[in-house]
Amino acid sequence: MFAVPPNTIALGGTPALAHPALIAREYALDRDRWRDLLSYDPDERFTALIDRTDGQEVWLMSWLPGQGTDLHDHGSVAGAFTVVSGVLTERVARGGARPAEVLHPVTVGQTRVFGPGYVHQVTNAGTDPAVSIHVYREGRPPMGHYRLDPLTGPQPV
Repeated sequence: MFAVPPNTIALGGTPALAHPALIAREYALDRDRWRDLLSYDPDERFTALIDRTDGQEVWLMSWLPGQGTDLHDHGSVAGAFTVVSGVLTERVARGGARPAEVLHPVTVGQTRVFGPGYVHQVTNAGTDPAVSIHVYREGRPPMGHYRLDPLTGPQPV
């Protein structure tokens, strides 16, 4: 279903701040909330803000084949994304004594979560357009950008 990295669980007693994975899945299933916002940009991934509350933002993203992000993090923000159509590939980079990168194909209905220190890249490597819903706790932050060093793992650029 979905993986939950550390520091992404909502505290008890905060129903308005349900886990970002649950919010992403809820919005993905309710196309009426975002159908009229959907567009595709031939030059870059399309993004549109669907909803903003005091505690989070919900974004719609569309990805044409070949479009994607650089290797990045989301600072101290936790969040999640759910694929609505198409297939996205998430490349997760880890540092430490045994640096690694892992590829996760994310298909329709699947959700991936991220938290502080989570470095990843999302790409549409398929032949069909993809659509996804992204939830950012505390709003969509500026992304930190990285390069992958094979000996030490992700390094800020």
